[in-house]
Amino acid sequence: MSTTSTSKTCQKNINGVIYESFFFNNESYDLNLVKKLKDADHVLISIPPVNGIDLVVKNFSKAIENCKPKWITYLSATSVYGDHNGEWVNEESITKPTSLNGIVRMAAENSWLSLGIDKNIPIQIFRLSGIYSNTSNVLVRLKSGNINLINKQNQFFSRIQVEDIGCVLFKSLSRFKSGEIYNISDDQPSSSEEVILYGVKLLNIDKPKIVEVKDIGSEMLKNFYKDSKKVSNKKMKSFFNYDLKFPTYVEGLSYVRDNLI
Repeated sequence: MSTTSTSKTCQKNINGVIYESFFFNNESYDLNLVKKLKDADHVLISIPPVNGIDLVVKNFSKAIENCKPKWITYLSATSVYGDHNGEWVNEESITKPTSLNGIVRMAAENSWLSLGIDKNIPIQIFRLSGIYSNTSNVLVRLKSGNINLINKQNQFFSRIQVEDIGCVLFKSLSRFKSGEIYNISDDQPSSSEEVILYGVKLLNIDKPKIVEVKDIGSEMLKNFYKDSKKVSNKKMKSFFNYDLKFPTYVEGLSYVRDNLI
């Protein structure tokens, strides 16, 4: 196993597994990374586009073509769907991204799918909903005071716990169909207000202040509230025969509160 790092090439250790992490940023990379790619049969791409360009396709498409991989997965985002006025979307829905993140993710998806078709390379796309984990979640933000209730009606979004992402990726190692796209999302799309208020209840604290969308300081967060959609995970659950460990934010946040806080 090998990974990339934006700082330097070095050896790393996770849970006793020692592996090499090769230097790679938007300007240069360790040439040994090319050699490693040529021996790779499974390639996972989690690097976001930079200046609208997928850096892996730009720098390593020839190396990937020559390595004859069995499995390539590109981690995209459900921001490619854009705004659907709170309605359900699935993998067949129209993609009409409104945010810069959604636009560049859509371009990156097309780059990978085109490479797959042109060079007969096995590629699947995972469109990830809003990711949270045991250490990065609404409870942590509530405890730090770094969160507000946003006054926005009919605003729905979907999320996914990072452990469920890893489990679906593992499932896909043995169950893979090239050219397919899967939404990686939990079972219950909801408003940010609903999730925050559940967190308030779990922590038994006061509600954060209410802020209008126009008064949000972060441009990225403001763009997030432009879109409203409910992301269907039916294709993912059916194809990979996977039952989510955290089917909704209730299980996910309750686990954090009971085990980590």
